[in-house]
Amino acid sequence: MLPEVMRAGRADLYSIFRTRVRNCAEALAVEDGSNRLTYAELHDRVDRLASVFLARGIAPGDRIAILSHNRAEYLELQLAAAGIGAIVACLNWRLAPDELRHCVELVEPVLALVEPGLKAAYQDIASTPCLEIGPELESALAGARPDARVGTLVDDPEAGLTILYTSGTTGLPKGALISHRAHIARSMVFAAQLALDPGDGFIAWAPMFHMASTDHALATLLRGGTVVMVDGLQSAVINAALSRHKIGWFVMMPGTLEAFIAERRANPLPVKGIKVCGAMADLVPPHQIAELTGLLATPYLNSFGATETGLPPGTADLIAPGVVPQTLSKRVSAFCEVRLVDPNGDEVPVGMPGEMAVRGPTLFSGYWNADDTNARDFRNGFFHMGDLFRRNSDGTIDFVDRAKYLIKTGGENVYPAEIERVLLAHPRVVDAAVVRAFDAKWGESPVAFVACVDGGPQAQELMQLCREYLAGYKRPREIRFISFDDFPRSTSGKVQRHVLEARLNDEESCT
Repeated sequence: MLPEVMRAGRADLYSIFRTRVRNCAEALAVEDGSNRLTYAELHDRVDRLASVFLARGIAPGDRIAILSHNRAEYLELQLAAAGIGAIVACLNWRLAPDELRHCVELVEPVLALVEPGLKAAYQDIASTPCLEIGPELESALAGARPDARVGTLVDDPEAGLTILYTSGTTGLPKGALISHRAHIARSMVFAAQLALDPGDGFIAWAPMFHMASTDHALATLLRGGTVVMVDGLQSAVINAALSRHKIGWFVMMPGTLEAFIAERRANPLPVKGIKVCGAMADLVPPHQIAELTGLLATPYLNSFGATETGLPPGTADLIAPGVVPQTLSKRVSAFCEVRLVDPNGDEVPVGMPGEMAVRGPTLFSGYWNADDTNARDFRNGFFHMGDLFRRNSDGTIDFVDRAKYLIKTGGENVYPAEIERVLLAHPRVVDAAVVRAFDAKWGESPVAFVACVDGGPQAQELMQLCREYLAGYKRPREIRFISFDDFPRSTSGKVQRHVLEARLNDEESCT
């Protein structure tokens, strides 16, 4: 085999980015408010930043933490780290001090890139040297001297590039290590499955410490598209961006659709083009899927993935515009291998719930400094996700629930997601979460928390809906109405059931 062919199969992320720069130097790479960078300008800043790091003695494998909202410098750091073999620990600025301290101490960074407004919070919990975004960073870039080592220090695509922390819904966050190989594969696989064009853009409004934004912002730059940086769900800003840029995947997370739909109703700006929208269809009210896709004239992605896997396990199915989905069955991606297994690791029969186990090129490299967890979750060559699915006779799969959150009532297993889907099917319900509660007779029983639009259904109407579609033991013993904003959420928009359960237990202990 020719050496250059072998090298192409061992590409690192920085080398692909540099090739893209050569091909589209004057194309717009990043739009961050009024700050606009071409590929050539972005490359210059990336190489300068990489030289700054090398001058400070940062070596391959060293961790650089970042505590920042979404901004162009986030991407500059990730690309600069790719050029010198360093690893970026993407810290969640929403965390409480003890949680943030845990995340920093876990990875032991040698340097932290911090926003001015977040510097004090970082220095309160860590002694890491800081480089402040703003004048201090710009001064360092201006004084940087070219370093010929940039782009030569990564000789193995398995080298780590980013650490993305899990949402911590069941405990302290874990640091998932994503390699150059995994980032490149995620870019290629998603583009192939959704037929993305090289110049398709991406709006990075979800936090960059979240998989969706980091994965797909980097992927977009590898393909030659424009990354539009937006700090959080600014519906008007996002809506305007859709009228200026052709977008490949327009991310919408659970809990965000209602606000953006309201913006589209009020300001139906022409859309330049969107290949596909949405994510996590199982956690979104079906009527919202229909309205969003109708307003944007684009299909909804009926996907399933995780920080650890990227989106490949189940990303091959689309919901047509304006359609209220009756089922959310998914096709398994052709780019990975999926098994549904019982606790012994044996594949379960068709129709029985089994834990999803995955292997393929998009898979992460394991959790940082967590040997016991890695030994438990990586077995027989597969990563065991902790998510239960049921295989249908036609080969499609249906999401059941998290394996670690079951309600055991009267000897029966109840999966909260099954009840939630029934409640979410009501057109006036905008969110629902089911948790377990102590039951003197049955041991545990389900209790539903529900948010409705003004004039939404009464409890008896929802109970009747449950009686129509659920077996008796699955029906919630109680429905509690709370506001949409009162639902505790992870950074990916998922409702944190354990927080609601604790709230319920506290209330019941006081009665």
